[in-house]
Amino acid sequence: MSNYPEYLQKINGEWWLIEDERENMKVSYRIKDVIISESSPFQQLMILDSYDFGRMLVLDGAVQTTSIDGHIYNEMISHVPLCIHPNPKRVLIIGGGDCGVAREVAKYDQVEQIDMVEIDEAVVRLCKEHLPEVSGNLSDPRVHFIYKDGIQFVKEVEDFYDVIIVDSSDPVGPAVQLFEKSFYENIHRALKTDGLMVCQSQSPLFHQHVTKQTLTHIDQLFEHSQVYITTVPTYPGGFWSFTLGSKKYTEVYPQSLVKQTQFVNQEVLQHCFELPEFLRRELQKTSKQTTI
Repeated sequence: MSNYPEYLQKINGEWWLIEDERENMKVSYRIKDVIISESSPFQQLMILDSYDFGRMLVLDGAVQTTSIDGHIYNEMISHVPLCIHPNPKRVLIIGGGDCGVAREVAKYDQVEQIDMVEIDEAVVRLCKEHLPEVSGNLSDPRVHFIYKDGIQFVKEVEDFYDVIIVDSSDPVGPAVQLFEKSFYENIHRALKTDGLMVCQSQSPLFHQHVTKQTLTHIDQLFEHSQVYITTVPTYPGGFWSFTLGSKKYTEVYPQSLVKQTQFVNQEVLQHCFELPEFLRRELQKTSKQTTI
């Protein structure tokens, strides 16, 4: 174990993953076992078995998803847009290498095509093999794995997808481009005339500037925009946001929700757009905030 990265440390005989969340905060997880560790051309990948969160995917020292609560994030970023668009046929997922989002989208029979654009094939391979609680060892024939840069991919698509889901990592390094207005412009162009998109927009407490910036960009491009929230215990603070942009549809149809969910239900769908007052005030400063 001596060759592991510095963020995996042995303290008093126990292995700990120490995640550098920000200058003033570190998050530590006690680790039972290192399932696998390898380097790809893009990043350092690890599947760890932790005591409280079960197996987890760790990329360059940052926890991406875990067995115990990965379904919350994946269900919220997937089922909300799919219960707003009345007839989603073609869905594009940018990122999402753990396969959790594709797994949720595949639960909708009316979806005919699911394109998952992930730059790092190793993430998909490891999660399908070692993190089945999240990936479900996804093998749906409608899912097409495309190992390319999602930023470049959407530049070449126009008027094609009904729903685009951006399951990005934090805006650090190359992923910063996934939060820039030019990227959302390409997303807008890749969507059909009644299409909609959703992306994760970080913690409204610790990364409020990212949440506000994301809404500002999407609000300038789409007819309707709105932030919705949930709780994901793994992520710092547990309080997480998503931003939705729609060219046409604004109404949530809870009756469209599939039954095979662990977190999302009709009540969650109806109330996730209800924001706490401090966040509502901040976001109203940056956009027209269409109510969905």
